[in-house]
Amino acid sequence: QVQLVESGGGLVQPGGSLGLSCTASKSIGSIYIMGWYRQAPGKQRELVATITIDGRANYGDSVKGRSTISRERAQNTMYLQMNSLKPDDTAVYLCNGRTFDGSWRDYWGQGTQVTVSS
Repeated sequence: QVQLVESGGGLVQPGGSLGLSCTASKSIGSIYIMGWYRQAPGKQRELVATITIDGRANYGDSVKGRSTISRERAQNTMYLQMNSLKPDDTAVYLCNGRTFDGSWRDYWGQGTQVTVSS
């Protein structure tokens, strides 16, 4: 079992920046892929970014070029830095961790609200 806890959401003005954190209850060295997804009211869950255990990052088209995902093993934490925020970035941001121990297992955090508004 892995518990994931997000932090760092809040209200930010358009054009601003925001950093999100996701801290795991165990070593992230055991979590093969970690990622951020987001869900806005009335919309499907959308990939924001993922990062593998060896640091390979992948970004959703909507945030590519203005977001950076990273993971710090010593802190058991994954980070997402988002810049040039737009109102369309408003959503609940969810942390995901995927482990493999014979089968893939997905774990989710509770989510953190990000609101981009003036």
